[in-house]
Amino acid sequence: MKLAGKTDIGSCRNENQDNYRAARLPDDTVWAVVCDGMGGAAAGQLAAQIATDTMESCFESGLKNLPKGQERAFLMHCVTQANRAIYNEAQAHPENKGMGTTAVCCLVRHDTLHVAHVGDSRAYLCREGQISQLTRDHSMVQELVEAGRLTTEEAENYPHKNLITKALGVEPGVQADYSSMPARPGDVILMCSDGLSGVVPDGQLLAIIQHNPFFTVPRRLVEQALQAGGQDNITALLIEVEQTED
Repeated sequence: MKLAGKTDIGSCRNENQDNYRAARLPDDTVWAVVCDGMGGAAAGQLAAQIATDTMESCFESGLKNLPKGQERAFLMHCVTQANRAIYNEAQAHPENKGMGTTAVCCLVRHDTLHVAHVGDSRAYLCREGQISQLTRDHSMVQELVEAGRLTTEEAENYPHKNLITKALGVEPGVQADYSSMPARPGDVILMCSDGLSGVVPDGQLLAIIQHNPFFTVPRRLVEQALQAGGQDNITALLIEVEQTED
């Protein structure tokens, strides 16, 4: 397994409210998290920090003895813990009330990829020359597209495309979406905030992943987002599934 990531403040922000965390365990299990915070002052940055800190603690303490088959319940537990930590912090400090963060979490274990997410940070799978989006945005624009009120092309320029309908920490409880699939040698999983996915088309994401050395890809993705006029914080985190040795 390989891991590589990069985050950038973007061209028009005063602070970076994105955060990411990832680790590879001795048994070749890999976990990774990308969060994109929201909230006034520094509250969004704080929410993303709390989320990544909490989930890192959950992964470090819970994965060692996790029985096979319990990955979904475990991921949901990690998300719940992060949601509660952010919400409790906001309740204790009224100046941070309403803060929240997106979260996309990936766990590769026993040749299976598990994905859980809240909000519009995304996970993509790059396999055999194709790229597919693994997550469904929890956003206003996504709901309008699904209702037939916007076309996919119109959604790209929708003025309120950054409005999300679900986030960690805003309510006492939250329900993440979950999916899983076999992880194959050669797969590359891209996790990113909307500072990347919102400005760089999927075809360009795939081309950069295919035509650059793995550990340089996050930097190239960030550079492409900036060249495309990206103003928001930009985060790209990648996992590559390598061929296992017998």
